Amino acid sequence: MVELGFSINESGRIVCGNVEISDADLSRAAGVDRRVVRQTVEEIMGDPLMKRIFTGIKPAGSFLKEIAPALGYGVVEVRAKSDAVGVIFHVTKYISDAGISIRQILAEDPELNPDPKLTIITDTKVPGEVISKLLTIPTVTKVSVS
Repeated sequence: MVELGFSINESGRIVCGNVEISDADLSRAAGVDRRVVRQTVEEIMGDPLMKRIFTGIKPAGSFLKEIAPALGYGVVEVRAKSDAVGVIFHVTKYISDAGISIRQILAEDPELNPDPKLTIITDTKVPGEVISKLLTIPTVTKVSVS
């Protein structure tokens, strides 16, 4: 739910922005019985902290990764040690030093994703020299481009 920006409104309905998602539709997508979805929503709404979190989630907007090549954009995915500090700073510095504009960045949270990555959409494909520099960042473990 978090990854897709689904939230729960004050009426206890699952929504994405202003669009309501039925319990049955979500249960089919998750591979569970619809009663599991409803029970989970009720438990969330009964817990003040969880209610605050799930009523506050908002969709982040369109993520360009899958359509970037069709638009002529570059895609760089960076994996780093989960406790690394400054990865976004160093990666974006090397890209901007090469005169490449960044259109979008998505940094996955290591607390929410077991294999987090930093995905950067750029105006143009990122050249090999920049990729080589990214691999010199001490906490970076892998870089891939498309």
